[in-house]
Amino acid sequence: MAALYPSLEDLKVDQTIQAQARVAPRMPFLPIQETAASQPSVLYPNLAELENYMGLSLSSQEVQQNLPQILEGTSTAASDPSPGQVLAPVSGNSLGTRRAEIKPGVREIHLCKDERGKTGLRLRAIDKGLFVQLVQANTPASLVGLRFGDQILQIDGRDCAGWSTDKAHRAVKKASAEKIVMVVRDRPFQRTVTMHKDSTGHAGFVIKKGKVVSVVKGSSAAHNGLLTNHYLCEVNGQNVIGLKDKDVREILAMAGNVVTLTVIPTVIYEHMIKKLSPTLLHHTMDHSIPDV
Repeated sequence: MAALYPSLEDLKVDQTIQAQARVAPRMPFLPIQETAASQPSVLYPNLAELENYMGLSLSSQEVQQNLPQILEGTSTAASDPSPGQVLAPVSGNSLGTRRAEIKPGVREIHLCKDERGKTGLRLRAIDKGLFVQLVQANTPASLVGLRFGDQILQIDGRDCAGWSTDKAHRAVKKASAEKIVMVVRDRPFQRTVTMHKDSTGHAGFVIKKGKVVSVVKGSSAAHNGLLTNHYLCEVNGQNVIGLKDKDVREILAMAGNVVTLTVIPTVIYEHMIKKLSPTLLHHTMDHSIPDV
């Protein structure tokens, strides 16, 4: 299994690093003077030519900080990453990428109801599956980490496959106020795309009413496979559904140089939000920044 990378930029920079490491002459170690402070050698050589790479403003020091270091005399090779290891010489340990992660597998959550008997959750049946349509801010549903597009597999031990939307809401309404056990799969209709802003602060895409309508040729968005006719669900893990474009652009501007978008195809998104008013999405959807 090959190494994995958050973005194409990470892959290309790491390939350049590994190529340099393979051709770099092996220099013999010099005796270390006792009075000199011993410094660990870094895994890769100086990367002066990466100062401006794929439209990014990089520095050798910045790249080195995002890579593992080894001590002199160890046998770890730059060209031999562990199978499945995630390498991010450009992205580094991006908090936004971690917040946006769509984890494989399923998990169990315990949901309760508030003093009004509400969970803050709306569900929608699609293709014989049951999905989260709306998570209201500051409600039990938001506190347990449910997100737009999560698939609900079970409610209190009952399989939800084939349920209608009405049947699902009746089941939640009748459930105990103290504890509702749900089995959840993370957002199967959505995917994440990590990209990097250029020296002008842009990643190379245009949104209109929350939908990606244009991708700039040669941009990081294009390099990393961002597609048009997809709606933005999250920016660095923060839900942006229902927000005005100017608000989304402000969030993007504050997002840092590494940006991870969570997107969903238009045809699925429009089916997901059917019968939800734009006002409801804007004012009640949980737009808080999630914990990692």
